[in-house]
Amino acid sequence: MHKAARVSVDAMIEDLRTLVEVESPSRDLNALTASAKAVAGVIESRLGGRAVLVESDGGPHVHWSAGGDPTVLILGHHDTVFPLGTLARRPFTVENGRAMGPGVFDMLGGLVQAVHGLASLDDPSGVEILVTADEEVGSGSSRALIEERALACGAVLVFEGAADGGGLKTGRKGCGTFRVSLTGRASHAGLEPTAGINALIEAAHQVLDIAALGRPESGTTVTPTVASAGTLDNVVPAEATVIVDVRVESADEKERIESAFAALAPHLDGAEITVQGAVSRPPMPESASAGLFSLAQRLLPGIEGTAVGGGSDGNFTAALGVPTLDGLGAVGGGAHADHEYLVIDAMAERANLVAGLVNGIRNA
Repeated sequence: MHKAARVSVDAMIEDLRTLVEVESPSRDLNALTASAKAVAGVIESRLGGRAVLVESDGGPHVHWSAGGDPTVLILGHHDTVFPLGTLARRPFTVENGRAMGPGVFDMLGGLVQAVHGLASLDDPSGVEILVTADEEVGSGSSRALIEERALACGAVLVFEGAADGGGLKTGRKGCGTFRVSLTGRASHAGLEPTAGINALIEAAHQVLDIAALGRPESGTTVTPTVASAGTLDNVVPAEATVIVDVRVESADEKERIESAFAALAPHLDGAEITVQGAVSRPPMPESASAGLFSLAQRLLPGIEGTAVGGGSDGNFTAALGVPTLDGLGAVGGGAHADHEYLVIDAMAERANLVAGLVNGIRNA
């Protein structure tokens, strides 16, 4: 593997500052356009060539190719979960061995490490970089492009933040969101309470039914997360909504859960149910990462791998049968939280791991 001296930590920190200081909340197309241009600028300044902005309904995705036969896809995203104005409250800072600021761990730090690792190669031919604009909101506008480039390249390295302790992510649960809408009939809660059909009571029944679908012993979690109902305190509620987070480890469980939601039936006479959603990110089995993880272990002895509950765009590429290794990004923690941070001392090692993996894949 390349020696850490081949990359400059100071240069990585400056590039990270550049990206963090261009805020990029999902669905804000103006902010995402500015962010995509910043990402493209960092790529071009370090690797040369031209980074193309691929316009989409979810914002611009950034695609760069070193040329030659496609062999490795470097995959990441530049959107974050933080609203505009977060940077003013929590500016980019470097202190006590940590870089902090919105998006440093998820996942701007990983992008910077990947670019600098590639820049240390004498010849990056065969490598492509795809940085999408909508991963945090489901990758609806980028999935087809991700799958196209993954199939073309044949191996995918995902630069989401590392697992706890700096480990790689060798498996991920499939995940999805369901929206269950309940319709009843309004009436006066004091004068005619029995004339209505109480959508809130129906929702309570459904929450218990839905929660019972979980099978922790199989790795399946079904978690109602948001509920709303009613309009006024003296009106029997005519409508209610329940949002449910689902995580599964297998395709069989994905099918079971989707069938169970489709089969939900009302408990109250006259109530109606409408279900939207699916397990939109298929599971990423550990078998998809086995070969690449073995290579990573040879390059960085002692590095650990773990399966995690969260999903990423690596779920899509692994489901296609394309070898995929995730968690190659920043070592740190606090994703989506105010205490998000990146460990500076790990940056050079992770950048050099990128270079070693790319060489290993191309020479296989």
